[in-house]
Amino acid sequence: MRAVLATKFYELHGVRILECVPDGSKLQTYSDAVDLIGKSFENLATLIVIPVECLNDEFFQLKTRIAGELIQKFVQYRRRLVIVGDISRHLAESSALRAFVNESNRGKDVWFLATLEDLNQRLERTV
Repeated sequence: MRAVLATKFYELHGVRILECVPDGSKLQTYSDAVDLIGKSFENLATLIVIPVECLNDEFFQLKTRIAGELIQKFVQYRRRLVIVGDISRHLAESSALRAFVNESNRGKDVWFLATLEDLNQRLERTV
């Protein structure tokens, strides 16, 4: 039986947020993403925050296609996704990931941010 990611819900600048709580469980599969999306619908959350501690290193290796497939699922269901935490090690190892992160951060659907305070500031600017 697979572990279900622990979550909490709150509102920030009028946006209902589902945040994964780092507890050792990892977002690994398509089913895990669908579960999170389902929880977001049940709780009227339109933005999902995933700390880097909830992701395996393979997520940041674009050649595995894990990131692309999972992110596509969130966008398909119109759920904004924020990956929060230090990914500098992964960025140093991959110019493709650096380009992907930079492009994502220019948009409104997927952001890679260092801290929750960065998310607070970014949402504050978009209100």
